[in-house]
Amino acid sequence: MTSSPVERPPNLRDRQRAAVRADIHAAAYRLFAAKGFANVTTDDIAAEAAISPRTFFRHVATKEELLLAAVQRGGAAIASLLERRPDAEPPDVALSAAIIGRVESFDDVDLESWRSAILTAPELLDRVSLLGAADRRRLVELIAVRMGADPAEDTRPGLLVQLSFAAADFAFQKWVRDRAAHHRRLASAITDALAVVGHPRWRG
Repeated sequence: MTSSPVERPPNLRDRQRAAVRADIHAAAYRLFAAKGFANVTTDDIAAEAAISPRTFFRHVATKEELLLAAVQRGGAAIASLLERRPDAEPPDVALSAAIIGRVESFDDVDLESWRSAILTAPELLDRVSLLGAADRRRLVELIAVRMGADPAEDTRPGLLVQLSFAAADFAFQKWVRDRAAHHRRLASAITDALAVVGHPRWRG
């Protein structure tokens, strides 16, 4: 899974770099799924992507980053999407839409390739965190504004963020580990999980 710049339209250099990163990720996922994460080296990935090891390290620091970086950047991306939701949208609806929007920014085929790859290194799933401390604080601030609440005095903004991400993480972890031949789309699984959190209590 890779993400593209959202702050400004990408120029030619951005597009070239994004294409190289996409090739690296696709090559890595193929190799991980075929041989297992532990049995693939960065040199193997570079060769599969038809680039030099030096070029590989200009774009990616470690093998682990290939599987974890997009997930670890998720909180910041969701905060950015939340900021762009309509002002009149209820806080639970806006946060749910931002989380789902982040998930839907990934192609289903790419998600399935990533899932096949990370299943060869299930221990990495324990290191996946959908929400870091700084992103949590930012999201709580944004939700508090929508509620017209002071997060230092009102627990609802923090609770909504915490519960929403717990629901999304539950659905995400279940989806990743589902080894059935046919299984649900990740966006659908997370949508249903977030629906449990939605409630008028967040809108008063």
